[in-house]
Amino acid sequence: MTADLDFAGALVYAIPLRMRFRGITVREGMLIEGPAGWGEFCPFADYDDAESVSWLLAAVEQATRPPPARVRGRIAVNCTVPAVGPERAHALVAASGCTTAKVKVADHPDALSEDLARVEAVRAALGPAGRVRVDANAVWDVATAVRSLRLLDGAAGGLEYAEQPCRTPDELAAVRRAVDVPIAADESIRRADDPLRVAVAGAADIAVVKGTPLGGARRALRVAEASGLPCVVSSALETSVGLAGQLALAAALPELPYACGLGTLSLFTGDLVGDDASLRPVDGAIDVPAAPPAPDPAKLAEFRHPDPERDRWWRDRLARVRALAVPG
Repeated sequence: MTADLDFAGALVYAIPLRMRFRGITVREGMLIEGPAGWGEFCPFADYDDAESVSWLLAAVEQATRPPPARVRGRIAVNCTVPAVGPERAHALVAASGCTTAKVKVADHPDALSEDLARVEAVRAALGPAGRVRVDANAVWDVATAVRSLRLLDGAAGGLEYAEQPCRTPDELAAVRRAVDVPIAADESIRRADDPLRVAVAGAADIAVVKGTPLGGARRALRVAEASGLPCVVSSALETSVGLAGQLALAAALPELPYACGLGTLSLFTGDLVGDDASLRPVDGAIDVPAAPPAPDPAKLAEFRHPDPERDRWWRDRLARVRALAVPG
C-alpha cells in the first residue's frame, strides 16, 4: 500500500438514500486522497475484512493511477428500480430518461405478486421498445427461480436478462437450461475466491462486472476477459468519486453491448461533489470524466458522518483491511 496516500486524513461520510436499497437506508464509506486524486472505500457491512481488501485496492488504484485507456466517452445506463410499489416504480422509470430498467425482485420470501406488479408497471413506463432486466441477488433456489422467471418474463413482455437468480454457477446453469431468459452472473463472480478463475461461461450468458469490489478497473478488465462473456458494468452504490472508477472501466471495455448499471446516484439524497461534477445520467447516459471528481468542501461538511463512534468504526475497519492488504 503506497505511502503517497493520506489514510490518516480519510473522510468518513454518511448519505441518506431516497428509499431502502440493498437493506440499507444510509450509504456510508470513506474518501482517501492520493497523487492522482481521490478514491472511495465503501464495502457493505456484509463484506468481511478479507473481502474488503479488493474494495481498498480499487480506492488505491483510483487515487494513485490514471484511468485505463478508454475507447468510448459516453456510457448508456439503466435506471434502477428498488422494491417499491408499482406506482412508484412507474414514476421512477418515466422520470429517468433511460430506455432500460433493472428491477429488484425477491426482496422477501412472498414477494412474487409484488414483483410481477412492479415489472408490469416498469414495462408500461418504458413502452414496448424498452428493455427490462431483473435482479434477484442470488436468493432463489433453482425451482423458485425457474417458476418466477417464467412469470416475470411474461409480465415484462420479454426480459432482457435475469441477474444472479441463484447463488452458485451450477445453480445458474440449471436455471439457464430451464428458461428462455438470458442469465447474468454477478455475485458468483465478484464474491468468488478467485474471480479470474470462475467458470461462468456455461452458467450464464452475460457477466456483470463491478470494478470497486473486484479491486479496480484494471483487475476488472482482466476478470471481464477471463469470463468469456459480454459484460455489463454495474455500480456498487458509490458516490460520484467512486463511480468515476466504474465509468473508467466501462469506457475501457473493448465491447459494451448492454446499458450499464451506473445510474445509481438517483438513489442518493446528495453527493460528495459539486452539482456540476455529479455523475448523474442525462438522457439515459453519463459522460466519462477525465479524472475522478474532487469532493466539494461544502458537501463534505454536509455529509460528514455525524456519529463519532461510527467514524471510529470505519477508521478501525480501514486499518484492519490495510493490514490484510499489506501483511507485516
